[in-house]
Amino acid sequence: MTEQITQETTAQGIGVIKQWILAKHENLTDIAPDEDLIENRLVDSLSFVEFVFLIAETSGQEIDMDNLDLADVRTLAAIEKRFLPH
Repeated sequence: MTEQITQETTAQGIGVIKQWILAKHENLTDIAPDEDLIENRLVDSLSFVEFVFLIAETSGQEIDMDNLDLADVRTLAAIEKRFLPH
């Protein structure tokens, strides 16, 4: 039961992040878990701070911008692995 709740929470968290990105790119209908969000300009420099804040808010974790590893926010899979419950 607890594992199912954790999986649902993770799916909801990724869903929130994915919807935020899709809202900024109306031409897209989905984002692959391994799609590079930065390289493909789905998250640009102007929206990056807002994006990191959304991850922090969704995950309930504080994110130190000075020590943030870009690899941890580069894909939805990386965000899930680093910031959302497993």
